[in-house]
Amino acid sequence: MKILPIGTQSFENLRSSDCLYVDKTEIIHRIISNGRVYFLSRPRRFGKSLLLSTMEAVFKGRKDLFEGLYIHDRWDWSQQYPVIIIDWTRILHSTPKEMITSMCRYLRSIASEYEITLRSRTASDCFDELILLLRNKTGKKVVVLIDEYDLPVTSHLFDSCLGDIRRTVHDFYQVMKGADKYLQFIFLTGVSKFSGLSVFSALNNPDDITLQREYAAVCGYTQEELESNFTEYIDSAAEYLKTTRENLLEQIRYWYNGYTWDGETAIYNPFSTLKFFKVQRFNDYWFHTGTPTFLIDIIQRRNSVTTVLEPFVVNESELDGYDPENISEMPLLFQTGYLTIKRMELIDGCARYTLGIPNSEVKRAFMIHLLNAYSKYPFDKIPSAIEQMKRQIHAGDASALEQKLRLLFAHIPCRLQIKNESYYHSLFLLLMKMLGFDIRGEILTGTGRIDAVWRQPGLTVVAEIKYHARKKTDTLLDEAMTQIRDRRYYEAYLDGKVMLLAIAFTGKETKCKMENV
Repeated sequence: MKILPIGTQSFENLRSSDCLYVDKTEIIHRIISNGRVYFLSRPRRFGKSLLLSTMEAVFKGRKDLFEGLYIHDRWDWSQQYPVIIIDWTRILHSTPKEMITSMCRYLRSIASEYEITLRSRTASDCFDELILLLRNKTGKKVVVLIDEYDLPVTSHLFDSCLGDIRRTVHDFYQVMKGADKYLQFIFLTGVSKFSGLSVFSALNNPDDITLQREYAAVCGYTQEELESNFTEYIDSAAEYLKTTRENLLEQIRYWYNGYTWDGETAIYNPFSTLKFFKVQRFNDYWFHTGTPTFLIDIIQRRNSVTTVLEPFVVNESELDGYDPENISEMPLLFQTGYLTIKRMELIDGCARYTLGIPNSEVKRAFMIHLLNAYSKYPFDKIPSAIEQMKRQIHAGDASALEQKLRLLFAHIPCRLQIKNESYYHSLFLLLMKMLGFDIRGEILTGTGRIDAVWRQPGLTVVAEIKYHARKKTDTLLDEAMTQIRDRRYYEAYLDGKVMLLAIAFTGKETKCKMENV
């Protein structure tokens, strides 16, 4: 079997080391043949760096690396260009001053590869000088490939130096507008698109191919690519896990598929897929490469947990970008990969997108992190606590479930005992989702209540949860159970066993009641 390219971002290393490569050169050929200036947003560890490295090899005329690939016989390899790859992960940027110094050093190292000496002292001037000298030395226009263009900004979203960082980055990118006549091709990748960062106007608005259907599969793996390229690994994992190939493919799809950027082309997370085939065990591989602490902080600060609980509809303009100094969590969650497009439809010629969590990996890990943030319940104990609660609900053991709920609330620090019931609503919405409940509706009244349904083979649980600052929990329990029965929430599920669950809470005081229909 070919070597799995885990952590390999160099196309040359990948091809010379007999690593498995899913051929993306047909899409790359389409990109470089039909335009000059592009922008692509994809989540971290989705193959953006390898994409740029592949483009670099094409423009440098490395035909030997493309034997057997789509582009091999379709590109004029005699046309070779000088290439500047700017990888922001290799540039220090903790302060504006450090960023300028590090960028100058980085550009000088590129210049030395072409036996060029830069004499400028600022990052912008070094960049401008490098482009001009490369053009003069080679007689060819220059290709500029920028990886993680937004990293300096996203690293300082909540820092006082954000404004200075933005201005420095803008001045650097502005160079490409003035040097346009010396440039053959520009491609920028990043996680986020900043509507307030003038890099896009500075480049005369590059073609943003993030949501374009013909480029939906440029990063990650389609179902066809997975099954045709990883056949031996699929068979090996099925044998090791003692399951059928069909069952294993369904599990891999459940865990790691589900990303789309056009509402149609389903994509597997490449990092998690590769890690699964390596370890042959399902886990939250991609999520744990970088816990999105700042995203969780934003959601908790604004108490906007419903954003990640159920699919919701947005207009295309809402996905187009955001101002880093006025962050909206929805486009940020989408661009960083915690939400994806579930469906796209045209309404009066305008695109509308239904967003939702892409797959089991993201749902499971993100909910655990949010539940930990809200309840302060020990992170490593949440999965086992959830499994215990599921068994208690299935067995109708109200007293054991009540005890578990009390333990959950006991970990909330006293300073978080806020009077606004929306905090507790969010906590219980998360808990219900982790337990497998489908949140059917949310009714925010003076007392606060939610309507949720949990379905398993042979069992449906209908839940009503109530909060009140002063009422006794026993009174709230009676009200919740009465509401379920009076409104007959359970009526649609009478084809099987139905259980009613009422939960009441006042601060940390929690009680629950279960009844059969």
